[in-house]
Amino acid sequence: MKRRDFIKNSSFLTAGTLFTPMFLQQTLGNDKASFEGKRIVIIQFSGGNDGLNTIAPYLDDLYHKARPSLSLKQSDVIKLDNDLGINGNMKGIAELYDKGYVSIINNVGYPNPNRSHFRSMDIWHTASNSDEYLQTGWIGRYLDSYCKSVDAVIEYDNTLSLALKGANMKGIAVDQPYNFYNSLKVDQFDQLAKETKKNESLDENNKGYLYKTLAEANQSAEYIYEKSKIYKSAIEFPNSYLGKSLKSISELIKSGIHTKVFYASLGGFDTHVNQINTQSRLLKDYSNSVSAFVKELEKSGNFEDTVIMTFSEFGRRVAQNASQGTDHGAANNVFLIGNDLHKKGIVNENPDLSNLYQGDLVYSVDFRSIYADLLDNWLNVSSSEILSKKINTLRLV
Repeated sequence: MKRRDFIKNSSFLTAGTLFTPMFLQQTLGNDKASFEGKRIVIIQFSGGNDGLNTIAPYLDDLYHKARPSLSLKQSDVIKLDNDLGINGNMKGIAELYDKGYVSIINNVGYPNPNRSHFRSMDIWHTASNSDEYLQTGWIGRYLDSYCKSVDAVIEYDNTLSLALKGANMKGIAVDQPYNFYNSLKVDQFDQLAKETKKNESLDENNKGYLYKTLAEANQSAEYIYEKSKIYKSAIEFPNSYLGKSLKSISELIKSGIHTKVFYASLGGFDTHVNQINTQSRLLKDYSNSVSAFVKELEKSGNFEDTVIMTFSEFGRRVAQNASQGTDHGAANNVFLIGNDLHKKGIVNENPDLSNLYQGDLVYSVDFRSIYADLLDNWLNVSSSEILSKKINTLRLV
């Protein structure tokens, strides 16, 4: 049995059931250098956020014709540039926009779009073509190639997204630092050891690899937990899952943790029914959470080294449906937020509602060009190595 297969198939290898003896931790050393360089915070809108009611072409007659009861009127938006307006529930993001901290990229997608939540999210996570199936994520491949430990990439969730899974290393999924740390202090190591001993097909190298993997997880949990105790933010964050996640991330950043990529998500955007109320609530939570996050980063002196990217797996259909909602679409908008962006404001053309494909917006920006830009020009690594191809960037950062 291959080591990687054993790790993957072991029923004991979960964060809630790992315990590693201290002598194994000591053999690994403590190579936990403080943070240097720049970091990315990624926020995923799960469910397919409606980009047209996030950044609305509120002066476009075709928009109002396609959405007689869902379109946002001039009084519903905060005016931006290019006859576009940001959803009125996103006052915090609008304020960041006015400061020159926000780039909005319209019409982001990929060729031959897929309207399945799972498949489209896989495409975004792996940076693959729509007819290509990869088992590693773009951040996971960055972790494999350029990072020394798994906690260089942290997701705030109880499960790890495909985006953060590499071939040799996988990021850390942390619901909350204390919960993650505490879950690894359960004395079930003897049970795991017995299972390993009974497995005659597992050679000594595989056993050593297993113990090393367990020790790395244990060590990372302790490192993250200790860092989480160093600093507590006085900024008021929303009492929501995203708000709590971004507050914890801001505290870890202030602590000097060496993590390069943080990943968080906000779900509930599959608005087939009653879209206005649902999306308004979610966008308000997002806006208030990110606004508080930026305030904390500015206060702690870490905003200059941080870029925030927000995306969703696809947008929604241009036309509303019969249930006061919208169905799965294609191209969408992406947000970048940072202190010193190379391009600010609305960086490309508005959505073209006169040129649709099967009722969907047509993409003009490949999402992988944004990834390439972040890799090449922000993290200063080779995007062609991670994305397996040379992709032209928009030079946003």
